[in-house]
Amino acid sequence: MNIGYARVSTRDQNLALQLDALAQAGCEEIYQEKASGMSAARTELDRMLARLRPGDTVYIYKLDRLGRSLKHLLDMVAEFEFREVGLVSLTDAINTSSAQGRLIFNLFASLAEFERELIRERTHAGLAAARARGRIGGRRPGLSEAAQRTAIVAETLYREQQLGVNEIAQRLQISKVTLYKYLRHRGVAIQHYRKGTAL
Repeated sequence: MNIGYARVSTRDQNLALQLDALAQAGCEEIYQEKASGMSAARTELDRMLARLRPGDTVYIYKLDRLGRSLKHLLDMVAEFEFREVGLVSLTDAINTSSAQGRLIFNLFASLAEFERELIRERTHAGLAAARARGRIGGRRPGLSEAAQRTAIVAETLYREQQLGVNEIAQRLQISKVTLYKYLRHRGVAIQHYRKGTAL
């Protein structure tokens, strides 16, 4: 099924342009909302993600309508690929079901990794300079104690296979991206549940 997602950032912006383009692209269902791109709370996006099934294709007007950041966008595309869901961006001419579309996203991923490496190098250089001046800095590795407790609960709920990831994330009041991060931290293999809303 072709499923559309449209978003504008403020109340005074109009969704009509996006909705018309998605309808012309043949979307059978369209989820729409007005929310800031930086907001983690996007109800309609969560509803759409819960609705997706293998073989579906998500249509968006432009890439920045979907992801809060490049990392968030790449995480979502990785999740789509895992769930066998395609992504089409109408104005960016990207279709992840094609080799060219996947190439473009791989370039995005490489640029994001390059940016992370630059930040890491600057951080290490700054820490080295601070140590040379007699100051010790840096972040403690791993999760905080509160996050560790949440991760344990997340692992337990996930292994019970009674709730889908959307329900677990809502129950723990965390995003799906954070839930996956916690599960990976606990060494949990991500896989399809028997329950239909697993991934």
